[in-house]
Order: sequence, then C-alpha cells, then structure tokens
Amino acid sequence: MPDALMYQEDMYVVLMPGEAEGFATPEELLAQLMDLLSQRQDDLPRDVQKFRTVAEQAQYLRDTGCELELRPGETMQWYVVRLEKS
Repeated sequence: MPDALMYQEDMYVVLMPGEAEGFATPEELLAQLMDLLSQRQDDLPRDVQKFRTVAEQAQYLRDTGCELELRPGETMQWYVVRLEKS
C-alpha cells in the first residue's frame, strides 16, 4: 500500500512561458487551471474532454498531469513540492 504522505501536496512550483517560476497552493493552481480551461473549451487535451465541467477538468489535470500546452511551443508546467520548516 502506498504511503499516504506521498499524496499530500504542500505547494506547486508553476512555470509559465516568459515568467519567473512561482509557487501556488493546490487551490490556487486549481483556480489558474480553471481559468485557462474555461477559455479554451473547444480546444481541450483529449484526456480532459471526457469531463463535463471546468472544475472536473481542472482537478483531473492538476492531479494527473504536470503540463498544459497553451500555444504551440509554449507550455505551462507544475510540480509538487513539499516545504519543510528547519
């Protein structure tokens, strides 16, 4: 059985083309993905098309992917990071 700690997300590093890397909470990343996906409902990745609502699409993408092509040659990427206090 996998360790449940493995599935706990603290923050995400988010990389957008032409911008400095940023950090986002799971909720912030979900909101960012919802905004992007709502603007391109006629051009969704194939695996995301099976979900009916933008919220379901964004959650699926956040939880199972790590990138979204915004335009040809420009990709948004996100990676889970765990922040530890020292």
